[in-house]
Amino acid sequence: MAPCALRLRTLCIALSLTTASLAAQSAAWSDALQQHIERIDKATPGQLGVYIKRLDNGETFAYQADRPWYLGSTTKLPIALAVLQEAEAGKLNLAQKVTLQEADKVDGSGNVVWQKNGTTYTVDALIKRMLMESDNTAANMLIRTVGEDTLNQRARQYLGTNGVNRITTFTAVRREVYGELHPKARELTNTQLVQVAAQPKGPQRVDALARTMGIPKAELRAKTMDEAYKRYYARQFNTAPLVAYGGMLEQLVTGKLVTPQHLQRLFVDLKYETYDAYRLEAGLPRSVRFIHKTGTQLHRACHMGVINPQDGGRAAVIVATCAEELDEQREAGRAFEQIGRAITQTLLGNAGGK
Repeated sequence: MAPCALRLRTLCIALSLTTASLAAQSAAWSDALQQHIERIDKATPGQLGVYIKRLDNGETFAYQADRPWYLGSTTKLPIALAVLQEAEAGKLNLAQKVTLQEADKVDGSGNVVWQKNGTTYTVDALIKRMLMESDNTAANMLIRTVGEDTLNQRARQYLGTNGVNRITTFTAVRREVYGELHPKARELTNTQLVQVAAQPKGPQRVDALARTMGIPKAELRAKTMDEAYKRYYARQFNTAPLVAYGGMLEQLVTGKLVTPQHLQRLFVDLKYETYDAYRLEAGLPRSVRFIHKTGTQLHRACHMGVINPQDGGRAAVIVATCAEELDEQREAGRAFEQIGRAITQTLLGNAGGK
């Protein structure tokens, strides 16, 4: 065989071996992760969904990631993106003031709900409160500022339309859930909704709703809050597949959704500079950077984020995970922490230790 042909054959064999080795490495981490996730899912009540993508090589892992999941407060990132995109389009200014109205107020995280009507906040401050404190009233104010239709038009651009359903205000969530007990609940004022939410999610809240509406409990169409929430979830408002949410995160960190300046401020608001040891983050090495947003509602929980999102996402790992039909605090928190540990063991090489 001629020397040239021999060298070419040797090169082809080397390339073939390298390709086979890379394919084996890809299969190794995804297969190992699959085993971890199946074990965690088996040990956890309800169901888990997980989507992961390595941006260094494009490899993905999906576990029940194509079906819609209830997003809860993780819808606040699409809300923030819509607001920033409207600002970049010149349709609003982040320094402009938004006045708190009675119709904005809703229970949940944050303290804007307790402020006097007429209190003003800049759009910029509301974004920070919505993301860092998960303030529901701040989110309502931002949705009112950009318009619910505009929000959903923009959200469809980066989430897609396959399995993605309408994002609503947080007041609408309450009214629709309570409306499953009785249609009259949809007529409650925001103050009444906040007062009702002061009662625990159980028989006491059902009693409070009946009293507030002035109807006998016998007329309720659902007898428990669990039943009301189950009916609400079946309508699939505020839902999206994890693949779609992960795709949005990828577009975000690769600079396709907002300007570099706005991307950096989002990193801060999404806790790039802090470590909370909460849910997924509790299972990740402290040495990695992690931007993230959580969502929690009765029997539903999510944790979405990007590991090492800096440098244009060159070495980033997208993580989107949700759980349902379980205790949304204790059981979901334990499952997400275990998923974080599984990612550390299979993808991050125990970087930084735990």
